[in-house]
Amino acid sequence: MTVTRLSAEQRRALATLASAGQNGATRPLLIARGVGVPMINALVSQGLATLTYEKVLAGGKLVDIAKVRITETGREALGRDVRLRPQD
Repeated sequence: MTVTRLSAEQRRALATLASAGQNGATRPLLIARGVGVPMINALVSQGLATLTYEKVLAGGKLVDIAKVRITETGREALGRDVRLRPQD
């Protein structure tokens, strides 16, 4: 799916994911940074991010966590949108 222009909220969410690196970010971390579940779902459905479930060892127990990562399409959209924005 092609995204013509990113909203300010989408740009901020994608920039947060881009800065998270290859490991991505957990949903609770994104929510704490102001990226809500509806925005995460929208980015995933538009192909700008992926959502994967992983098991991690925490406190001696296996816990399921959801990791969100920016896709190459998301990086391209973020870069393209930044270049399209007028200079302030």
